[in-house]
Amino acid sequence: MRHQLYEERLRATSSVAREQVNTMLGATDGGSVGGPWGAPYEIVADDGELLTSSPELAPFERGGRAFLPGPGRGGSMPLYTERRFRFPVVTDPAAHALSGRTLTTVDGTVPATAMRGQTQGHTLAADARARVYILIVPDDAEQAVASLDHQLMAGVPTATLLVACVAWLATRRALRPVEAIRARTASVTATDPRERVEVPDTGDEVQELALTINATLERLDEAARAQRRFVADAAHELRSPLATLLAGLEVASAYPDRADWPSVVAAASRQSRRLSDLTEELLLLARLDAGAPAPPSEPVDLAALAGLLAEEYAERAGASPKVDLFVDAPGATSVFAAPGDLERIVRNLLDNAVRHADGHVLLTVAQDTARPPSVLCTVRDDGPGVPASESERIFERFTRLDESRARVGGGTGLGLAIARDLAVRHGGWIDLAIQPTGSGACFVLRLPLTDTTIARRPDVHRTGAAGPS
Repeated sequence: MRHQLYEERLRATSSVAREQVNTMLGATDGGSVGGPWGAPYEIVADDGELLTSSPELAPFERGGRAFLPGPGRGGSMPLYTERRFRFPVVTDPAAHALSGRTLTTVDGTVPATAMRGQTQGHTLAADARARVYILIVPDDAEQAVASLDHQLMAGVPTATLLVACVAWLATRRALRPVEAIRARTASVTATDPRERVEVPDTGDEVQELALTINATLERLDEAARAQRRFVADAAHELRSPLATLLAGLEVASAYPDRADWPSVVAAASRQSRRLSDLTEELLLLARLDAGAPAPPSEPVDLAALAGLLAEEYAERAGASPKVDLFVDAPGATSVFAAPGDLERIVRNLLDNAVRHADGHVLLTVAQDTARPPSVLCTVRDDGPGVPASESERIFERFTRLDESRARVGGGTGLGLAIARDLAVRHGGWIDLAIQPTGSGACFVLRLPLTDTTIARRPDVHRTGAAGPS
């Protein structure tokens, strides 16, 4: 506002100066330019001699020479041009309006024939010219803004303080829900993330922030519950073989002469192997949960791996097989995976199937032509099956259905969970296909297909296999 007022007053002064130049140019037509004029002026001949000027410029003029330059000879005679001149500092009181200032002039040039009344003893040639200068002195503009400055000096600090107070109060009011969210979030601990923040009904980003924080706290709470459940289950699983091992050794030590030491050693070996297997599976799950990098992957023939595992189960079964294992792998089918991880996935599925089968297990490897192309590995047994309501729970850690609660022949309850985690790490998935009641369980492993699949003669392997110890 101050700048606009100054510019408006300065433009008005420039307009008055132009009018004065026009008036003076008309007055020089043989007449006199006697004053007073509204602004300082100076009329200069083309050789720089002073023809006439206002009293304010007298302190800057020496020996009849004008302070401002003459028009010179030749060239055009422009009207109403604007120039800027720097005035030196002088002590004469008459020059206080010009001393030390840089001012703009409005000037015009006329022929010498119009200057007959302004020669004042000067002899001018017939082709001589003269230049008329009017100085634009911004006194009016400066006075206008000076009066405004007194009001601004009192009003601007007050307005600034008022705006600051309003902004502070508005910010405090707007951030009050954020502070409540911060305080409630600060009370959440890693061991008890059950707190939830209040969701304000504002319909803006603060409400979205509260909803996001509640969703995050819900995930943390679920993770904490899962961790507590996992620790409790792991401790329970470890305590059972440890108690059995300790009890057998204490009884044998108390009655060494009556103990059947080969049986004691065999029982201790079984429990030690169980502890070793359980510890290895717990460490593997810990690595998977920590996001450890997967081993190097390479193309692996899943059909060939299925054949090798079938031979291994046959050698383990011996002469009196409990379960017949059939492998149907009609062609070489390659998947890109870590060989050890892939073998563990298939082995865990087979161990689970052999453990629950009544007499037959079928392992099938085939290609799925759907998009994207993949490899399907199906493990089907003829056991009691799995209820549809338990189809997802069996993939949770330490989950055993009622039929497999006995720990003598049952597993640790980690095999299926490990198999699914490993499959996910290799871009695959494991599902339980829903089967009619009493027709057994069917687990389906799906993995991405590589480009290195080679046709092979159809073949079906039949082996006998006993359940693993």
